[in-house]
Amino acid sequence: MSFKLWDHSADKENNSADKEKGSDLRHDCGGSGLSLRRPFSPSGKGDRVETLSIVIPALNEEASIGAVIARLEKTKEEIFRSGVVSQVEIIVVDDGSSDRTTEIVRSYPGVRLIQHGVNLGYGAALKTGFRHARGEYIGFLDADGTYPAEFLPQLLQHLIDDQADVVVGSRLMGSSSAMPFIRYMGNWVFALLLRWLAERKVTDLASGMRVFRKSVLHALSPLPDGLDLTPAMSTRALHEGLRILEVSIPYAERVGRSKLSVIRDGLRFLATIFTIARLYNPMKFFGLMGIGLLVVALLLGIDPVVYYLRMRRIEDFEIYRLFSMMVFIITGINVMTFGAFCNQVLTILHPSHPTKRSAWGWFLLHERVVQWSGWIGGAFVLAAILLNHETIRQYVLTGRIYAHWSYILTGATLFLTGSQLIMSRFLIKVLEELRERQLRVGQFLGESRDESS
Repeated sequence: MSFKLWDHSADKENNSADKEKGSDLRHDCGGSGLSLRRPFSPSGKGDRVETLSIVIPALNEEASIGAVIARLEKTKEEIFRSGVVSQVEIIVVDDGSSDRTTEIVRSYPGVRLIQHGVNLGYGAALKTGFRHARGEYIGFLDADGTYPAEFLPQLLQHLIDDQADVVVGSRLMGSSSAMPFIRYMGNWVFALLLRWLAERKVTDLASGMRVFRKSVLHALSPLPDGLDLTPAMSTRALHEGLRILEVSIPYAERVGRSKLSVIRDGLRFLATIFTIARLYNPMKFFGLMGIGLLVVALLLGIDPVVYYLRMRRIEDFEIYRLFSMMVFIITGINVMTFGAFCNQVLTILHPSHPTKRSAWGWFLLHERVVQWSGWIGGAFVLAAILLNHETIRQYVLTGRIYAHWSYILTGATLFLTGSQLIMSRFLIKVLEELRERQLRVGQFLGESRDESS
């Protein structure tokens, strides 16, 4: 498998030859896998749009903004030849620059300049451009010269021909990349994390070069104001069920000093990914957390159990370990059931929302599992009573307890766990009934509207 890379040092003739060969590496994040796309060619489908809006956020980029605009102006001709759009507008959003950035932008009469009085952030600048965009399609790239403007026609063609919602220029799919190693590894780790959360393959969630349909902005919103806009867009798009394609692009060394802080912005990216993903699949987080707590309880219990089987007694010094076990078990059950509640509530509040469930979510919310959880909880409560019936009798008759503390601790763990399972079963059943009622009311109202029309 081979594909042609864009050579920034090549002359015009070599660039034309590359485009004639035209194969590029594409990945469908919707699950179609990795495939070589046919040569770039006009759409011929008649699915035309009037305008492509290209947004460039800029902050003190006087050393590179002129070259980026010039490359885009040259690229316009190829975009027009593709027959996809009839107009292309370039929008530069100056985010409070203090250098000659705005002066350079004004020297290009065909470019729209929008200015922020103060620095609001990379994401805020992009969102300003999105709001002012006139095009049905929107593309964006950074002003630092790292992204190849010449690849925009290919991204747009993929958007049309493959009926995608978002096309991302991936820097991590095999093309030449000047990305620093630590940033490369960070992006790779974030991509793996998002792949686990969204259960869809993605290679570059933070790419700053994309083309998307303006009509999907409502599904992608809200988006943050900082550098984390791009991972937020990828995370939300994947969870919203939008079709995303990734096209391999080269990545050049930036002109000037980078504004990205590896640690600060890396942590912000991580927080953004988790914050958005948990809104779509709470069970993914709370289920894993609950299982982890139960595993800790199991590990803490190995030594006391082995000792009891050998010596047939429990020593007093084990009280702290067994008490910790009780806390971890009860907390683990609470966390897992809380995640199940969140998933059920989301399906009621947002019936059309593509709420996801992890493997544990499907298992825990399965009808039979929910039903049996109530019976298991009842069995735990009964076992707690039977284990401590003598203790209860002693306390009622004498006001004293003579049984070993291990009986009380074990009984308390069983009783609290069982009670939680019973209440969880009842609450999930109530939420399911509310969900069914909501669906039936919606169906009834829909039938009534059909009859009246």
